[in-house]
Amino acid sequence: MQTSDRHEYPAHWEADVVLRDGGTARVRPITVDDAERLVSFYEQVSDESKYYRFFAPYPRLSAKDVHRFTHHDFVDRVGLAATVGGEFIATVRYDRIGPGGTPAGAPADEAEVAFLVQDAHQGRGVASALLEHIAAVARERGIRRFAAEVLPANTKMIKVFMDAGYTQKRSFEDGVVRLEFGLEPTDRSLAVQYAREHRAEARSVQRLLQPGSVVVVGTGRTPGGVGRSILGNIRDAGYTGRLYAVNNAFPENRKEIDGVPACRSVRDIDGPVDLAVVTVPADRVPDVVTECGEHGVQGLVVISAGYADSGTEGRERQRALVRQARTYGMRIIGPNAFGIINTSADVRLNASLASEMPRTGRIGLFAQSGAIGIALLSRLHRRGGGVTGVTGVSTFVSSGNRADVSGNDVLQYWYDDPETDVALMYLESIGNPRKFTRLARRTAAVKPLVVVQGARHGGVAPQGHAVRATRLPHATVSALLRQAGVIRVDTITDLVDAGLLLARQPLPAGPRVAILGNSESLGLLTYDACLSEGLRPHPPLDLTTAASADDFHAALSRALADDTCDAAVVTAIPTVGEVPGAAGDAELAEALRSAAAAVPTKPVLVVHVELGGLAEALSAAASTAPQAAAPAETLPSPGGPEHAGPQAAPAPHATPATEPRTPPTAGAARPDAPTQPPATGPATPAAPAYPTAPAPPAAPGTPAASLTPPTDRGTRLIPAYPAAERAVRALAQAVSYAQWRRDTADPGKVPEYEDIDEKGAAGLIAGHLARGQGLTLGDAETCELLAKYGIHVHRALPAPTPDDAVAAARTIGYPVALKATAPHLRHRADLGGVRLDLADEDQLRRAYAELTELFGTPAELRPVVQGMAPRGVDTVVRAVIDPAAGAALSFGLAGAATQLLGDMAHRLIPVTDREATSLIRSIRTAPLLFGWRGSAPVDSAALEELLLRVSRLVDDHPEVVAVTLEPVVVAPRGLSVLSASVRLAPPPARDDLGPRTLPAY
Repeated sequence: MQTSDRHEYPAHWEADVVLRDGGTARVRPITVDDAERLVSFYEQVSDESKYYRFFAPYPRLSAKDVHRFTHHDFVDRVGLAATVGGEFIATVRYDRIGPGGTPAGAPADEAEVAFLVQDAHQGRGVASALLEHIAAVARERGIRRFAAEVLPANTKMIKVFMDAGYTQKRSFEDGVVRLEFGLEPTDRSLAVQYAREHRAEARSVQRLLQPGSVVVVGTGRTPGGVGRSILGNIRDAGYTGRLYAVNNAFPENRKEIDGVPACRSVRDIDGPVDLAVVTVPADRVPDVVTECGEHGVQGLVVISAGYADSGTEGRERQRALVRQARTYGMRIIGPNAFGIINTSADVRLNASLASEMPRTGRIGLFAQSGAIGIALLSRLHRRGGGVTGVTGVSTFVSSGNRADVSGNDVLQYWYDDPETDVALMYLESIGNPRKFTRLARRTAAVKPLVVVQGARHGGVAPQGHAVRATRLPHATVSALLRQAGVIRVDTITDLVDAGLLLARQPLPAGPRVAILGNSESLGLLTYDACLSEGLRPHPPLDLTTAASADDFHAALSRALADDTCDAAVVTAIPTVGEVPGAAGDAELAEALRSAAAAVPTKPVLVVHVELGGLAEALSAAASTAPQAAAPAETLPSPGGPEHAGPQAAPAPHATPATEPRTPPTAGAARPDAPTQPPATGPATPAAPAYPTAPAPPAAPGTPAASLTPPTDRGTRLIPAYPAAERAVRALAQAVSYAQWRRDTADPGKVPEYEDIDEKGAAGLIAGHLARGQGLTLGDAETCELLAKYGIHVHRALPAPTPDDAVAAARTIGYPVALKATAPHLRHRADLGGVRLDLADEDQLRRAYAELTELFGTPAELRPVVQGMAPRGVDTVVRAVIDPAAGAALSFGLAGAATQLLGDMAHRLIPVTDREATSLIRSIRTAPLLFGWRGSAPVDSAALEELLLRVSRLVDDHPEVVAVTLEPVVVAPRGLSVLSASVRLAPPPARDDLGPRTLPAY
């Protein structure tokens, strides 16, 4: 591509963006090669739009116009185009101007900006996206303000400028509206940008998960094979849209296959196609993408393998696939994907390799691994053994190589999705941790997000995953995710356990747990598990093995009515032999459900041992089989009152999960309820009736069976677990998450300190960076910079000889400490490289001689003399800016607790006062700070203030890429920073402050 005038072609300005309707476009600089494209584009613009652009009738561009609009120096004159299919759909340009509005060069920092959007693409958010990108380009070239003149009737363009969120000045003169606005990002402009990003990305996933028509490309001519299987899965699931099969090897006269319309090419389909599921070999995929793009297909699910999962050649093939699809405005799930599922009654899409459609439910699933996706679907669907499948799936996405659509995109969709109450994610890599953290925090504020990460310790991203390098340990990243509200678990078993609890039980108000059941031993195991997980259990209540359903109902009712109880765990074991009055499975399930329903604000869990019948009865209302309408009552769920829904009545008999059943209400059957054929085998006594809220009658004419399994939205189903440890672990996760929700309601504030000299610090930093791109400051420079933020380092003077040590001690004043600061001895008091409380010259000279005798010459030791600090607890404070995860503040106790045990706590910067308070209390060794075993508590307020000042320094000056304060001795009154280091470097690029872009390939 040719370039022009003064600068090389700025390839880094090229970007793919998601538009408001979910489609994509490519933004790139306009060059001299674009003359024909520009003319063709202009011919398709209406006369009205041309008038708005040029303030006069302007039917065609002259040769001079074309030259002007395609020749740029990429500094003072810049033009960008949004393209789809290689053709322009919109353009924007700026021209640098001086004070009088005439063309100018640097250092002039104002430019005039103008847009033109093809009429067919107006309303897609193209101009808003272009404004973000042209503003970023202008900032890069030293331009700080834009000016635009707009006709008053051009309300759409005025709205684009006004809604952008920049600081603006508006005037009206000579019949023209003049807008002037600064280009520095503001809180409002970032909020606008994030809101637009959310709408666009959520819509792009919605187009994939809710298509009105689907084509399976690569459908086999004979039964079997991937394409034919997926076609059958879509058809058998009852997909509500139009379905087509495509194979270029179909005979000319073949019009259908398995009852589905068949074609040789996507081009032959009569009508629009929203989604293409691609199953052909990788070498044939480019031709399929071309067909789909030319036909207007909106998105692709690429099942085909042979891309980045197969090595270097495949990785390049994958990049080409993404570039080609985005050329046509399409997004991709995959390649090497397992598929997608949407159980909504309005869609019923199973475009995956799963042979059975999952139950309709409230859990959203995302898996980067097809194998793990299968395991997750199987565990949620399974009825017997392990965790009972008490709820179903709303949507499922397997991203495969995650070349385009990622977990971030799916989070954007789930945030708004009314069908999803809980999000479960299996991630093998996080491509953009900073963005994921931001989206996770927002999502977790309204619905639980549970994440398990594979490949945590491999150090290498899975093949095919584009991952930004992070220098932070996995434990640190996990801690930052937990701070964002993510429920982090270690296994997919824990993932499902937590998801089932959160999907159908309210969040606990605290950690106090009632334990009751018919096994003393199982109760004690549950009690121990609660203590291990940091919960506060009540002593277990043993109902004995002879306990009846009435006994369970009464005990659970009393426990839930107790104001000192926040949750209840019921333990149950099967009775051995004939025990008069012992509870049957169905009776016990109904007893527990009715007691729980009376107190809908407290969660209830069951730990069962070899009780398949009880587990089945507890989850009876979530059968995959057709059911008649059930009575309902309104109950809250973790999402809050707006997620309330019907509570299904229990089934009096435990029936196999594969058999149809119609659960009647407790007690007498309603006259209008459909009857159920009697079950074969011995009769089971009917369950007793327990008081419940009145239920509304079923709608007249409700059929006994529906073709679509009913949703379980709002149903108060009790999850059952085969082990106490699993139940309690899930409950502990819910307790922590509920506490996070309460804490985020009042996140605190970032305090202002009057003694902070931000401008002075900026001057020092600029001066230091003028000496080099990255450097660690010397001791004096470090102390000077930290002092600008009110952080004072205890004075230390070098002592290269004994006489220098004595002179330093006289300057500082006795008593003093003598320390070796060589790298292998620094912060290693256990090696004996420190002598404390030296009261006079004789003690100092003896200590100096001892150190040099033990460890070597003064040149090797690098000794310093430092005044004694008040006794206290040694701590360490660190801050680092990670290119991928962002800025993080860390705290721990100095020495073995941090170095050996890794006992550090972390928070994202900027840190609020409430977060600083929680940070110092988050480490396992925190009791040492608060009077452990009779010691004096330290000055926690001074420690919190230090943390806040360090946070402010790093947040205000991103050039400060690392700060370490070690040790910080925190005394009962005040603290002393004994050693500090600061590293400066040009700040890492903040893509979250730049324009919206998709990952580049």
